[in-house]
Amino acid sequence: MSTITLALRSALFAVGFWVSLLIYLPILPVVQFLPMHQRFLILRGWNWMAVHWLRLTCGVRWTVEGTVPEGGGVIIANHQSTWETLFLPLVVRGPVFVLKRELLRVPVFGWGLALARPIAIDRAAGRDALKQILSQGRERIAEGRWVVIFPEGTRTAPGRIEKFKPGGAMLATQNGARVVPIAHNAGCAWPRKGFIKRPMTITFRIGPVIETEGRGASEVNAEVEAWVRAQLATMPCPDQGA
Repeated sequence: MSTITLALRSALFAVGFWVSLLIYLPILPVVQFLPMHQRFLILRGWNWMAVHWLRLTCGVRWTVEGTVPEGGGVIIANHQSTWETLFLPLVVRGPVFVLKRELLRVPVFGWGLALARPIAIDRAAGRDALKQILSQGRERIAEGRWVVIFPEGTRTAPGRIEKFKPGGAMLATQNGARVVPIAHNAGCAWPRKGFIKRPMTITFRIGPVIETEGRGASEVNAEVEAWVRAQLATMPCPDQGA
């Protein structure tokens, strides 16, 4: 497929993406008054539209291996793309994303994020940001929700993975919460800082539950990182030649 064709299909996706956000705009003031489970169902509808519009316009499909159990805990996943942030609410009921505060200022998109009660941190705050994750994360886990953490701290290119920061493992071990690791190669289809989306089937692999009761954060963090690295080694980007 030529670069021009890929660019045109990606432009069509972008137009539909932002139009769908504008369609949701008049709904958001009403959604804020609904119970949380109803909010999630409505907001999740937009996520569903976004990833299926991407499938129709750009040929980006996916396969899911494994399941996230009911209840709450901590999900630790690698971060390559915007795609996984759109897709996770479709496989996890009411996820709580740990994200940078600036995202809440994005018109419409950020307003919808705020309605899901994420943990919005100032990444430059250092230890204060970690305290916020641990404090608010404890509350969300007690509500039976899954807290989603991208321990690399930023999106990375396929084939590369940054050392995992221990915040997610600390949150889990301090609360005796379960950890579910996730690995995927979404960056091959939707690269970070990239406009062009490439047709392929993303592998979204959900790992086994890791119990943390009586374990240290460094031990759990190392286990999760080792699992994610091992899975990514089996997920090379497919041939994307024109």
